[in-house]
Amino acid sequence: MRKILILGAGRSAASLITYLVEKAGEQDWRVTVADRSPEQARKLVGAAGDAADVVALDASDAGARGALVASHDLVISMLPAAMHMDVVHDCLQHRKHVLTPSYVPKEMWALDAQAKEAGLVFLNELGLDPGIDHLSAMRILDRLRAEGASLEAFESYTGGLVAPESDDNPWGYKFSWNPRNVVLAGQGGAACFIRDGRYRYIPYHRLFTRVQHIEVPGYGAFDGYANRDSLKYRKVYGLEDIPTLIRGTLRRQGFCAAWNVFVQLGCTDDSYAMEVPADMTWSSFFDAFLPPAPDGDLRASLSGYLGLDPTGQVMDQLDWLGVFGNEPVGLTAGSPAQLLQHLLEQKWALGAGDKDMIVMQHVFRYARGAERRRLSSSLVVEGRDRTDTAMARTVGLPLAIAARLVLNGQVAERGVLLPLSSGLYDPILDELEELGIAFREQEEVLPD
Repeated sequence: MRKILILGAGRSAASLITYLVEKAGEQDWRVTVADRSPEQARKLVGAAGDAADVVALDASDAGARGALVASHDLVISMLPAAMHMDVVHDCLQHRKHVLTPSYVPKEMWALDAQAKEAGLVFLNELGLDPGIDHLSAMRILDRLRAEGASLEAFESYTGGLVAPESDDNPWGYKFSWNPRNVVLAGQGGAACFIRDGRYRYIPYHRLFTRVQHIEVPGYGAFDGYANRDSLKYRKVYGLEDIPTLIRGTLRRQGFCAAWNVFVQLGCTDDSYAMEVPADMTWSSFFDAFLPPAPDGDLRASLSGYLGLDPTGQVMDQLDWLGVFGNEPVGLTAGSPAQLLQHLLEQKWALGAGDKDMIVMQHVFRYARGAERRRLSSSLVVEGRDRTDTAMARTVGLPLAIAARLVLNGQVAERGVLLPLSSGLYDPILDELEELGIAFREQEEVLPD
């Protein structure tokens, strides 16, 4: 019997756990789910719990974590990205395969030779974005190259959103994944990409003012903003000479303009702790980031300071959140980002009957002979409820399928890996399509 260890039972782990537990019998697996909250883990394991064990684990406890890793054959880390390296070191020490949905940190690449020597798979960036975006992009890129196409542009945008029938707020957004990651999105360096042969760098404080208009057939208009370092993927995708390569994030139209208010005020800063008086209200919290206003009119002060239309959509979005209200903050300490997150978690929670939605779109422009073409490949997935979400399915299922491939000896590569080869993208995308996660392509000839 092969043993699989899942570290973390958060929002994105539901479908991963369900898939592995349901297939445990036919695959001769035993699944262990370890989380700080065993009650939460048991909810996700559900009725199929006879094929799984649930254990309480503080993942920062190196001894307990290492002992669990040592007693399993493959580890899937669903912990915060900052904790993956601890898990990877455990797996190297105890000679275990490990999968994560997160970006590869530089420190992990330094372990590539040791992982290869030990015959281990350290497979990363295998969730949604990064993950399904890599799989689907590489399948199309390899196909186009095999047909003799010359690539001119590749643009890829992904968003975790709320389904249209559950979209009942002016932001067009609700949380379906880690709220902290949403609040801190875009921080940690300038977004960089190449467009028409010219390099572009967007610092964080300008990121949400430089948006692209994105149309997804059947689902309308979105804002797209650049996501981290797109340039490194030129080599990863074999597109070193391509004139345009951009990877980005999708939000509903109007979201970015309103979110930029928090960025400009400094409310997304996580670098210091605020003093929070017991009587602080949300209006006094936001007022603290503005120059003193003699009349105490927060609306006038905010709109004047940032040059906003006092009666425009952005002010309506802020009003809906309670920015101008006198509700108590309800926390006694925290960074600006933590306090903002506290407000948003109250306002942007998925309701009992709500569904989320994933939208991904790749656009390729290429030449073949004398003809130039545009190919779009779009993925839209709606969740089933607030546990079995589209986010959980699109993050967890690629990991679960990859775990099966690794344990069954169907992954020949060793070392620190990304899901870029046909040996990974073909079986994973084919099974995802069987599970209802499928791309739709549209192609057109471009005018001369």
